[in-house]
Amino acid sequence: MALLSLRCFYGYEKTFHSLEQLEQAIVDYIDYYNNKRIKVKLKGLSPVQYKTKSFG
Repeated sequence: MALLSLRCFYGYEKTFHSLEQLEQAIVDYIDYYNNKRIKVKLKGLSPVQYKTKSFG
């Protein structure tokens, strides 16, 4: 959880006015982290793309 909070929220001090807003911010970040973020170690692919290519 510390990694999520550091990468998702550190330096982006936001005020969430509801639990739903916080939940949506977490869902959006997890989607970005797994599907859109590219990694050089994964040959320039996102984690999901790499896993799909490796096992597909």
